[in-house]
Amino acid sequence: MASITLTDIVKQYGDGYPAVNGVSLDIKDGEFVILVGPSGCGKSTLLRMIVGLEDITSGELKIGDEVVNDRAPRDRHLAMVFQNYALYPHLTVFENIAFPLRLQKGRYTEEQIKDNVEFAADTLELREHLDRKPANLSGGQRQRVAMGRAIVRDAQAFLFDEPLSNLDAKLRGQMRTEIARMQRRLGTTTVYVTHDQTEAMTLGDRVAVLRKGELQQVASPRALYEQPVNLFVAGFIGSPPMNFMPGEVHGDTLRLPFADLPMPDGLRERLGGRELVIVGLRPEHVEDARVLDDHKRAAGTTFEADVDVVEWLGSELYAYIPFETHADVAAKLEELDRDLDGEGMRTQVIVSLGSESRVRDGSRATLWFDPRRLLVFDPESGENLTYDEEAARRIDSETEEDRRAALERAQRDTARAGERESVSAGDARHRAG
Repeated sequence: MASITLTDIVKQYGDGYPAVNGVSLDIKDGEFVILVGPSGCGKSTLLRMIVGLEDITSGELKIGDEVVNDRAPRDRHLAMVFQNYALYPHLTVFENIAFPLRLQKGRYTEEQIKDNVEFAADTLELREHLDRKPANLSGGQRQRVAMGRAIVRDAQAFLFDEPLSNLDAKLRGQMRTEIARMQRRLGTTTVYVTHDQTEAMTLGDRVAVLRKGELQQVASPRALYEQPVNLFVAGFIGSPPMNFMPGEVHGDTLRLPFADLPMPDGLRERLGGRELVIVGLRPEHVEDARVLDDHKRAAGTTFEADVDVVEWLGSELYAYIPFETHADVAAKLEELDRDLDGEGMRTQVIVSLGSESRVRDGSRATLWFDPRRLLVFDPESGENLTYDEEAARRIDSETEEDRRAALERAQRDTARAGERESVSAGDARHRAG
């Protein structure tokens, strides 16, 4: 295992286009870091520079304490898992997993190769498939074989390039669990590229959000969700995505399309002289006022809105509420939508309500939210004016503590399992004797 340190990394192509522009990132030994962003943001290019498949135009890349800018991929001791699995169709699962070991001619005995392959197979529950060919495996099984090939290499780090994008939704969920379990058990430094923010939020210890080759924010998933530094990060993280609407400042009142709010404490100073802002409200922070008790209703803001469409999903329902936006805000949000690979649809608020809600298509709904959970952004720079750096640091610190505790638990469990296997093997030998 090893840390990976990127300092002012730049990748510029022959036409002068900077695919990656000045990225600095410190990945700790044993940490699981996600590179995330929309298509074309530079995340896969950055991963390929780490593994050595792309040259670095400028900047410094260190693995452990060694600068590896000019080292060939085979000399970086990294294991990469590709999107398309890259399995050999004529080889069995056993031989596909063993392939990296056989390349190092003479280094491993047949017994060592067998032990390493069986360890990887047991880790990924592939033992019963070792004699099969890739064509006879499901997509999830093929991906596990590709992961097994990475495990046997005893690499300093694992690199994943959108490994789940070819799988259906159910398999993606199962494989996320497999990857998380494997990484915790092995404790290997892992860098994982995805455009799926659900994968980013569920897998990573920290998430690095990229936009047009530039790093926007690196933080724990919870810190990104609660304390995004700007409009782009806020819009990318969360499903359904955050709602953005114009907020007009009138004295100590913030006027939204659906309600007028007294200015939250401290916000007036942060606004400076701004008279127009962009206000962010997450869909899950809105509730159906009719199912709340009086005490909770009094602690927030209630408003009425005409619901256009409702989607009922069993455990929750999404209600879509169109509204007219300010022209200056609309231009900024259209730019944001393009950056997020959106479709430029109508301006609307999406609210996520409990399944007990009786809100329906075409109804007049009474809704509630806590104004303290609103985020406020500068309409020109996109800066989060309500960003709380101290709160973000506290969340990241708690996440780091949880990560270390999880690694220690996984290593203890692995050690206990090894002891039980040794005892069982000893008992078997004793009975045989």
